[in-house]
Amino acid sequence: MNTTLYIKQSLNISEKSINATLKLLAEDCTIPFISRYRKDATGNLDEVQIEQIAKISRQFEDMMKRKEAILKSVEEQGALTPELRQRIEASFDMQEIEDLYLPYKKKKKTKADAAKEKGLEPMARIIMSQKASDLTFLAAKYINDQVASEEEALQGARDIMAEWINENMYVRKNLRRMFQRQAVITSKAVKARKDEEEAQKYAQYFEWEENLGRMPSHRLLALLRAESEGFVKVNTGISKEEAIEFIEKAIIKIGNNETAGQIASAVKDSYKRLLEPAIANETLQEAKEKADKKAIEIFSDNLSQLLLAPPLGEKRILAIDPGYRSGCKVVCLDEKGDLLHNETIYPHAPQNESGMAMKKIRSMVNAYNIEAISIGNGTASRETEFFIKKIAFDKPLQVFVVSEAGASVYSASKIARDEFPNYDVTVRGAVSIGRRLADPLAELVKIDAKSIGVGQYQHDVDQARLKNELDTTVMKCVNAVGINLNTASKSLLSYVSGIGEKMAENIVNYRAENGAFEDRKQLKKVPRLGEKAFQQAAAFVRISNPVNPLDNSAVHPEAYGIVEKMAKDLGIKTHELIANKEKIAMIRPEKYVTETIGILSIQDIVKELEKPGLDPRKAAKIFEFDPNVKKITDLKTGMVLPGIVNNITAFGCFVDLGIKESGLVHISQLKEGFVSDVNEVVKLHQHVRVKVTEVDEARKRIQLSMIL
Repeated sequence: MNTTLYIKQSLNISEKSINATLKLLAEDCTIPFISRYRKDATGNLDEVQIEQIAKISRQFEDMMKRKEAILKSVEEQGALTPELRQRIEASFDMQEIEDLYLPYKKKKKTKADAAKEKGLEPMARIIMSQKASDLTFLAAKYINDQVASEEEALQGARDIMAEWINENMYVRKNLRRMFQRQAVITSKAVKARKDEEEAQKYAQYFEWEENLGRMPSHRLLALLRAESEGFVKVNTGISKEEAIEFIEKAIIKIGNNETAGQIASAVKDSYKRLLEPAIANETLQEAKEKADKKAIEIFSDNLSQLLLAPPLGEKRILAIDPGYRSGCKVVCLDEKGDLLHNETIYPHAPQNESGMAMKKIRSMVNAYNIEAISIGNGTASRETEFFIKKIAFDKPLQVFVVSEAGASVYSASKIARDEFPNYDVTVRGAVSIGRRLADPLAELVKIDAKSIGVGQYQHDVDQARLKNELDTTVMKCVNAVGINLNTASKSLLSYVSGIGEKMAENIVNYRAENGAFEDRKQLKKVPRLGEKAFQQAAAFVRISNPVNPLDNSAVHPEAYGIVEKMAKDLGIKTHELIANKEKIAMIRPEKYVTETIGILSIQDIVKELEKPGLDPRKAAKIFEFDPNVKKITDLKTGMVLPGIVNNITAFGCFVDLGIKESGLVHISQLKEGFVSDVNEVVKLHQHVRVKVTEVDEARKRIQLSMIL
């Protein structure tokens, strides 16, 4: 079997499309580039399908490398028979391959090894074949200076048989199936730690039992976290009697033979000591991997929604990081997000200098021609919002409350220090709050995605897999929107198709030394940015007010000649064709198909010409919380309130009500009827109306319902 056929087994995609995609990936083409600009080659595969092909292709390569290593290891042991080689080479199931290798796998000295060294393997074979008629007589023949008695000889034989049973592929395969269907996970509290305050959040798992296969991903991760923190002990298993009965039926051929009892003892020992621990651990690990996958998918979906949140755009923004005793840090930013001014005001207790603070805000708004105000949603957020809305400005101002999740992480990062070496963390944090209103994507890419707080159990899942998925998500979002080549930060540029961190730094340095880019072709002058990198990146970067208007669109430079021909055929200049619906409607796409650019790409070009460089994100909207709710004690059961979805999990969503604590809408309370996926009902940052169903002030927990 080759890579293509292996992929085709898992995906309903034609061999032609798979081969084309593999060829492009082998040529170092990125997924965003392939999905956007090589549709005709791949048969219009989307990013998800291309990513799946890439992932399964890597799995196949890893499997082939593992098989090669196994064959080499067995061959070095002098145990590689033609039959074994054929079975390993013919298998494309990693569990089966590992089972075939198990008897030859290097491991610590076992009981069976010790028995074999005593010369008891022939005796074990005779018993296993059930051909012995007098076990005492048989065992006596194996007594020597290492074996003191018949019972010791029989015990050694049972140890060897137990290992053979453990290595039996049929037994292992069917036990796995039994575990997958029947495994029950149980947990019990660790008595010594049961009464600790930190343990109480896991109280429900002090005595827990559930079918592992039906256990929701979030609950499994919570249970495993409780175990890792030492508050509970977890066990996974199936009916011991049923498992042993199955193995005995598979192994013992003659039930009333004298040897049957010895084999039955070996079966029990093998199951308890070898099979059960190994298969139980395997099954739990598989369940954990599935739970990780689900949690990472939710995290990626949330991150994508957050990164593609509506931007305000290039506006002059006054941003406030609210606080009480330490005051509110205020910064003024220009249209590019550059810092113009900063100072601290003290409108709240204990200073209560609201009059002076109002004067300062009015003065800054006028002096720096501020168009919008961005307030962080942390401590003192609501009070600061009310304070700002009391000010009589000379012109209408939009006031937004934005999530400040991760702002403190950014403010202490190397990126922030490099950007603002002469300012402290409070100023940097306020700048981030302002910039994420103007363009959430451009600002949030500077922060480790795990610090943004839109996932569940993010520290409990496979960290390498999480990082890879989140990096892929950021890249998708950046390339879906496109970036301004002359204003993008190094962090933002690094996620552009074909660029990467080092190349992004080279672009920023080139820009600093040579001034703004005037056209896309100038990218080729950046040190170490070759033809391949240019091909992958060019169409995802934009240049404002360019000489060639196509440089501010998603049309790839390789297709500029086609657009120019379209314009020429219509008797107009290229710039006159862009956004000219009447002329664009006259274009016949099939006329412009070439050997390298097919009909799907031409159709995309025509769509892009209608609205060049269109940002797929919606415009930012102001949201008003209930002015009467400022803290959890203001909440009453039955209240119906406006809120913003600020996190999505497998078991529901959390809603910001404008107070410190977010409320939970359980999945069963999202709407009438069954809901299998929370994302089918709500999206991150969605404006919703919720009913308060329960308030636990002591535990700071709020239960909400969207069924009004």
